[in-house]
Amino acid sequence: MKGHKITEVAPGSIGEELELEPGDILLSINDCEIKDVFDYHYYMNEEYLTVLVRKQNGEEWELDIEKEYEEDLGLSFSEGLMDAYRSCHNKCMFCFIDQMPPGMRDTLYFKDDDARLSFLQGNYITLTNMKEEDLERIILYKLSPINISIHTMNPELRCKMLHNRFAGDALQKVKRLYEAGIEMNSQIVLCKGYNDGEELERSIKELSELLPYMRSLSVVPVGLTKYRDNLVQLEKFEKEDAKKVLELIHEWQEKLLKEHGTRFVFPSDEWYLIAEEEIPNEEYYEGYGQIENGVGMIRSLVDEVDEELECISREQKEIRSKTISLATGRLAAPILEKIIKKVNCIYPGIRGKVYMIENDFFGHDITVAGLLTGQDIIKQLKGKELGDYLILPDVLLRSGEEVLLDDLTVNDLEKELGIKIRIVASDGASLVRTIVLDE
Repeated sequence: MKGHKITEVAPGSIGEELELEPGDILLSINDCEIKDVFDYHYYMNEEYLTVLVRKQNGEEWELDIEKEYEEDLGLSFSEGLMDAYRSCHNKCMFCFIDQMPPGMRDTLYFKDDDARLSFLQGNYITLTNMKEEDLERIILYKLSPINISIHTMNPELRCKMLHNRFAGDALQKVKRLYEAGIEMNSQIVLCKGYNDGEELERSIKELSELLPYMRSLSVVPVGLTKYRDNLVQLEKFEKEDAKKVLELIHEWQEKLLKEHGTRFVFPSDEWYLIAEEEIPNEEYYEGYGQIENGVGMIRSLVDEVDEELECISREQKEIRSKTISLATGRLAAPILEKIIKKVNCIYPGIRGKVYMIENDFFGHDITVAGLLTGQDIIKQLKGKELGDYLILPDVLLRSGEEVLLDDLTVNDLEKELGIKIRIVASDGASLVRTIVLDE
């Protein structure tokens, strides 16, 4: 029995009381082998446990434990899932990873398609590498919501778009999850001439029939880099295309709101910016359930900015005069320019300049800030007037680190640009407090 290596034992926990240590191996709970983190938590919920552990000296301890229901043992393991991550078996025509240049760090080329990460971290999965056993475990453990990359409800078209002959059959798993009462969210990456128009309408119709367990559907435009050699030729969406997409979605939203009390299907913010239409109000987004897919992110940011500016004015803090700069992608630049003007109207001593960074690395059709590289920022800001400090969004950085996509660090940027850089969280309150209060 292989087991799972313990890497940490929380102070004051049951594990510490039992003299468990980092390096010990958890073998089983209640005579059941632990496959992954879901097995661990499922069996851990019991009040009476028999835990088998192999100590570092080779001894095996069988520990009888009486505890509170759902009380944890305080153990951490070498792998977050307690199992290997599952990679994607598809060759999707729109896959962003296939559009990246060679020579970047290995982790950027890993294609995740693991249902367990969908539940734990909100990742979207295609269901194509999910076995019957995996499906049954989701239903048994009632893991929800599960986030699913649908792309189309046409089985034949899905096989073509995902370049996987099993991709159409995998849609049957969605119905199995629905019948079991498992909550789901879905997304469609829209590709011009493939799953738009009538195909998009079909997908919205069939997915909305799975309400209330299919809670929402987001529609995002395909992202196209300049590295598409030997890949299917795809066209970017222009202004009139975006208007048609929005018109179709709005019609369905009106219908579904009357019938089910929810708009259900939501376009990402890019559609409004491409179409040059106003971003809807907060109520429209029904709690921002798909904000991680870029649905309502701009509205949330703008409203949070207004609320925080009011809050600061009530605090009556002393505000120093200064000049600052902000750098972002083409998508968010106009929004940040409006925010800076708003701040300047309230605090005339605060002057700001927004620099729109073109994505030379991936190509100018990539407009989001999260895909900017350090080299593009340096090249386009070198020698510019950047004021007292430069503000960059945290979406540029690898999670928990100060490293950008091309492995340049914040410190590298500061040295090259000769300016202090402030990294700000992607919410309006943090942005305002950094601009106004230097927090």
